[in-house]
Amino acid sequence: MKDIDTSDLSWDDWDEKVRPAPETTDFDQVVDRAMGRRGFLGSILAIGSGAAVMGTGFLRGTTAMADTQGAGFAFNPIPIFTDNEVHVPEGYIWRVVARWGDPLFSNAPEFANGHGVDGSDLMFGENTDGMELFEIDGAEVIAINHEYVNPAINIPDRGEGVPPTADDVMTLMNLQGVSVMEVARGEDGYEVVVDSPYNRRIHHNTPMTIAGPAAGHALLQTSADPSGTQVLGTMNNCGSGRTLWGTYLTCEENFNGYFGSTDPELALPEGFDRYGIDHDSRYAYELYHARYDISQEPNEANRFGYIVEIDPADPEAQPVKRTALGRFKHENAAMTLAADGRVVVYMGDDERGEFMYRYVSNGTYSEGGSTEGLLDDGTLYAAVFHDDGTGEWRALTPEATSMDQAMICIHTRQAASAVGATTMDRPEWIAVSGVHPEAYCCLTNNSRRAEGFTNAGGDPAGYAPNSPNPRVDNHYGQIVRWRPAGEDHGADGFDWDLYVMAGNPVVGMGPYAGSDNVTEGNMFNSPDGMQVDTHGMVWIQTDGDDSNEGPYAGMGNNQMLVGDPVSGEIARFLSGPSGSEVTGLTWNADRTVAFVGIQHPGGTWPDGGDALPRSSVIAVWREDGAAIG
Repeated sequence: MKDIDTSDLSWDDWDEKVRPAPETTDFDQVVDRAMGRRGFLGSILAIGSGAAVMGTGFLRGTTAMADTQGAGFAFNPIPIFTDNEVHVPEGYIWRVVARWGDPLFSNAPEFANGHGVDGSDLMFGENTDGMELFEIDGAEVIAINHEYVNPAINIPDRGEGVPPTADDVMTLMNLQGVSVMEVARGEDGYEVVVDSPYNRRIHHNTPMTIAGPAAGHALLQTSADPSGTQVLGTMNNCGSGRTLWGTYLTCEENFNGYFGSTDPELALPEGFDRYGIDHDSRYAYELYHARYDISQEPNEANRFGYIVEIDPADPEAQPVKRTALGRFKHENAAMTLAADGRVVVYMGDDERGEFMYRYVSNGTYSEGGSTEGLLDDGTLYAAVFHDDGTGEWRALTPEATSMDQAMICIHTRQAASAVGATTMDRPEWIAVSGVHPEAYCCLTNNSRRAEGFTNAGGDPAGYAPNSPNPRVDNHYGQIVRWRPAGEDHGADGFDWDLYVMAGNPVVGMGPYAGSDNVTEGNMFNSPDGMQVDTHGMVWIQTDGDDSNEGPYAGMGNNQMLVGDPVSGEIARFLSGPSGSEVTGLTWNADRTVAFVGIQHPGGTWPDGGDALPRSSVIAVWREDGAAIG
C-alpha cells in the first residue's frame, strides 16, 4: 500500500484494501431461510404500510405497485440522466447555496481553483454529507458535515505521487469536519450570510469534550490529555441527526484511515484489527502530527468513532463526544421517543458484516426540561433479525458481554458480537417515521463476496438462508423496515420486512430485477441517505455505481427518489451530476425549500469551464412556492 496513492480511493475501496469483505452476512441468511419456507420473496417483501399484520410475523404485500406516473406526488417523475448537471422535475428550480471554498467569513481568501492552508478554516468545507436546518431567533442556520477530502482536487499543485507537506496536511484537516452557517433568501434563491454570528467551522483541531461512560478511561488517555476527557477534532463526518432539544449530531464514520504508524513493524494494539486501523493511513497525518502516529500515541484512535453533539445556537459552546452512543463507523443518528418519554437513538455501522444499534436513555425527555445525562446515561442494544419476520434488541450490558460499561462504549463492535447480533450489509442511514409507527435502514450493497469470510471479529458471515438480503450478489442494496412491538420504540421486540429491494428490471431477472415497486422508470442502486418527511414520505438518496453499464445499465447517475410507504409507489425527484453522490437532505420550516448535498461531483460541476469540481449544497423549490413533494 505504501507504493500506490490511496488518498483518493472511496472509503469502501479503502476498507477493501485493508481487509477484503465477507461474502455474505447473517442478514442474508435470515432472508434466505424465510424465502425457502415461503417461496420466492414470500411475505418478507411488503409493499405498503397499510398491509401490516402486527404481531404475526411477516407483513403481507399489497397490489399497489409503482407506475412511475407520480399519482401520489406533487411532481412528475424525471427520467434518468447521465450528464454533468442537476435535474429536478418540471416546475421546480435548483440553485447552489454553498460550495467548497465559498467564504463563511469576509476575511476568507478568494477561491482560485484551489487554495493553500491560509484561511482554509474560514470557508465552506469539502464533500458535503448529512445536514440539518435549525430556526434560531428568526435565523435559518444549517449545520452540515464535510466527510472527507480528495487531495488531487483540494491541493492540486501537490503533483501525483508527491508526498504531502505539513501545510498540505493542515489544509486537508481544515477542509473536513462541520460547517455551521446562517442562510437567507437572496435575489436568486438561498445564500450564505457571510460573517453571521452563527457561522462556525469545526475541523480536525477543534477542542472537544469527551463525555459518558468511556470518559477518562485509560484507553482514552494520551500524553497531551492524561485525563482522557479532552480531544482535538472530529473526523470523517458522514450522516447526521438532530436532538429533540435543538442540537446537531454529527457522526464519525471511517475514522480508521486517518491513523498510521511510522514504525512499520509495530504490533497493533488490541482491538485495532476489528476497526480496520493499520500501519498505513490515507492522508499521512502521522508524518507531522504525533497524535496520529499509533507508534507514539496508541490511544488517540480510541478517541474517535463517536457521535458528537454540537449546539448551532452557541458558537462558543464546545462540541461533546457522546461515548454512551457507542464507538463504530457511525452513519447517522435517528432520534425519537419511547412511549414512556425515554430518548431512543437508532444507528447503523457502515461496514459489511457489522451491526445495527439502538440507544435508550435511562432518563426521560420533557420539552423545555433538563437534558442533562440523556445522551450519557442509558443502554446500548444491537439488533437481531429472525427469519420469521420478528426481531429483538439485545442489550449490551456487562452481564451479557463480560465487558464493563466503558469498554462496551469503546469496543462496541466486540460487545455486539458477544450477544450474537445479526451481521448486515453496510447499515447506512436510518430514518424514523413520525406518521407511521415504523423505521427504516438503508442496506446499501454488498457487491464483493468471497466464500468463507467472517467479519473482522470472526462472526460467521458465510452464505446461508435468509436475512434482510435475499441475493447472493447484492449489487443493488435494499431498505429494511421494522415496526416496534406495541408501536413503542422503547420495546425490545419488533416485526420487520423489506420495504424495497433495489434492482434492475432491464438486465436483471428474479431477485436481481428488484421488488415489484421497482420499474424501468424508477430503478436505482445503493440506497444510502434517507429521511422521512412530516407527511411520512420516504426520501431516498443513492451512492452507487453510475457507470450505466453491465448490471447498472440504464440506471444513470446517482439520484434522489421519494417513496409512499402506504401505496409502495417510488418516483425519481432529482438526478445528480455524473460522478457524484447525492447525500444529505433537510428542509426549511414550511417545507417549501429542500437543501440537498452533492458530494464529489465529476467534471467541472458546478462552475463549468476549466474549474475544479466542487462539492456543494443546493436549494430546490417549486416555482409556485408550494410545499415540496
